[in-house]
Amino acid sequence: MELASARLHKGQISWWGLLLTASLLTTWSPPTTAQVTIEAVPTDVAEGKDVLLLVHNLPQALRIFNWYKGNNTEGAYEIARFITADNTNRTGAAYSGRETIYQNGSLFFQNVDKSDEGVYTLSGLDQDYAPILKFYVRFYVHLALQKPSITSNNSSPMEGEDSVLMCGPYTDNIIYLWRRNGESLSEGDRLKLSEGNRTLTLLNVTRNDTGPYECEIRNLVSANRSDPFSLNIAYGPDTPSIFPSDTYLLQGSNLSLSCHAASNPPAQYFWLFNEMPQASSQELFIPNVTTNNSGIYTCFVNNSGTGLSRTTVKNITVLEAVTQPFLQVINTTIKELDSVTLTCYSNDTGISGIRWLFNNHSLQLTDRMTLSQNNSILTIDPTKREDAGEYQCEISNPVSSKGSNPIRLDIIADPTQGGLSEGAIAGIVIGCVAGVALIAALAYFLYSRKTGGGSDQRDLTEHKPSAFNHNLGPSDNSPNKVDDVSYTVLNFRDQQPKQPASASPPPRAKESLYSEVKKK
Repeated sequence: MELASARLHKGQISWWGLLLTASLLTTWSPPTTAQVTIEAVPTDVAEGKDVLLLVHNLPQALRIFNWYKGNNTEGAYEIARFITADNTNRTGAAYSGRETIYQNGSLFFQNVDKSDEGVYTLSGLDQDYAPILKFYVRFYVHLALQKPSITSNNSSPMEGEDSVLMCGPYTDNIIYLWRRNGESLSEGDRLKLSEGNRTLTLLNVTRNDTGPYECEIRNLVSANRSDPFSLNIAYGPDTPSIFPSDTYLLQGSNLSLSCHAASNPPAQYFWLFNEMPQASSQELFIPNVTTNNSGIYTCFVNNSGTGLSRTTVKNITVLEAVTQPFLQVINTTIKELDSVTLTCYSNDTGISGIRWLFNNHSLQLTDRMTLSQNNSILTIDPTKREDAGEYQCEISNPVSSKGSNPIRLDIIADPTQGGLSEGAIAGIVIGCVAGVALIAALAYFLYSRKTGGGSDQRDLTEHKPSAFNHNLGPSDNSPNKVDDVSYTVLNFRDQQPKQPASASPPPRAKESLYSEVKKK
């Protein structure tokens, strides 16, 4: 991994940041009264990264200061020294070529490895070369984690078996984490984790435990994750299903069956008809079937991986289409309150149902209607006028249906039955409306006559059988022409009681009322 793209952990900084810090420190002079301290930045560093041993408040009175590997200040362990008088530095016997010493006392390491881990000593001498300070600091170098991988003792278990997954390689001071389908796994009913979580055991695996699985390793300075790993779990076959679900076929149609069963590895399919082998495929097709193709069809499935087999059977019946039935009734004209019986005849066998229709709609049975002998006989007792109309019967089997020719029943009304017919009710309504209109017209006329005023009106009454709006004024050609006069004639006829046939009818009096109004 390149240095510039490395992730920082626990305060770790990049090499250029360390250099910048060291550069700033070379120009900074802390107060002499401050306490000297040293820290490793960072304390935990990944192998191949950089670390700075940062000194705070180095005394200005020092003539020389030295860095040593370990806690021994002998010359064999010297890394570098800095001479303050001329601002120069010298390397020692323990110098590796990757260390840089600064004026402020700090020591910078580049590209550390595991051998750099440990304790380092800073010592200083005053102007008389007498030792006046000695400090220790430690840092730890950790391996940069490589991508782990998952192995299994049984990567193709059968459903119900156990499988053990291991994350490697093994390294000290590493944390192991497991995921399945991107979700963290923890110990549960069918999951067991070893100490340190390096091993994951799956108990009684099911087809839902396929995966994918991932293991992640972490230490203080880095983390890495494995490639996905999936189990190839063998299962099935489950009990097969046959499609479509239809069990009846019309003679002359095609039989097409399909069998499906969940299985890993995929199952092998076989068909039998009445226990006789038919085809070694998932589909079965028979064109133009006849009644001879009626029977038991069996789908047999086998899983070579698990060694298990399953079967499903389906009973198929091939039927002929029904023929047209015949509807019979003794008399199609019936008096109201009499009974009538309609019988539906068919020469077909295996009829599954008989339906009755009235005026092209399903017959709604009333309490006066009964069905008998598998619905083939319809009895209406007593009949009523609303029973008049067209009747049909329709027979069916599971693959076809056919209706009879219609028969019309006519119901003769019984005059002794109370109540009014629809026509009579309609006539009464119309008569009432006409009567109301006539009364309104008469009231309006009388009101106009009363309020018309004056000597210009006169009443003239005579017996004359004339029509309305008859003009009694002189013609325009008369020499004695007078102003035009309009007449309105109303005839009132008195209703006379009905006389016996032998009696001669009395003369009917007719009264005509004329109203004359002069034009102005």
